[in-house]
Amino acid sequence: MRDAGSVDPRAARDPASPIPHLVDPQTLQALLDLSGPGGYVLLLGSAARHAVGLAGLMGGIHFVGVNAPDDVEELPVLSLLACEAMIPLRQTVARAAVVGRDSLGARWLAEARRVLLPGRRLVIESESVTAPPGLTQLALGHGLFVGERR
Repeated sequence: MRDAGSVDPRAARDPASPIPHLVDPQTLQALLDLSGPGGYVLLLGSAARHAVGLAGLMGGIHFVGVNAPDDVEELPVLSLLACEAMIPLRQTVARAAVVGRDSLGARWLAEARRVLLPGRRLVIESESVTAPPGLTQLALGHGLFVGERR
C-alpha cells in the first residue's frame, strides 16, 4: 500500500492519452472570435461535426463542411462539399475556419488559410502543428492550435 504522497510508477511511464481533447461549442465560438450574423465558416473534415453546436450559438452564419464524415448530414445551416485536391471556395471568403484532426496535411492547412479572410481565425484540432505560412499563432494548448491570417 502506498502513502498519499507517493506517485504510481506506472503513471510516470505511461504516455499521455491518445484520446483527442473534445472542444465544446462555447469554447470554439470564443476561439473563432465571431460576433454578429452573416458570412461563412469553413469546417474541414471531422470539424463538420461542430456545425450544429456552433449554429445554436451563432445565428445567421452559414457553415460549409468540406470532406465531412459520413455521419454528418446536410442541414439548412450546413452545406456539405466533397473534394480531393482543394476547397471549392474562392480566396478570402470565410469568416473563420476549423480544421479537424483528420485533415492536418500541409495541403489542407494551406487551403484553409487560403479561403480565410485576412485578420480572421483558424482553429486546428491538434497541438502537433506549426503555424502554416501566412498565419500568426495566437494560442496552443488543450488539443488546439489557434492562428490568425495575416
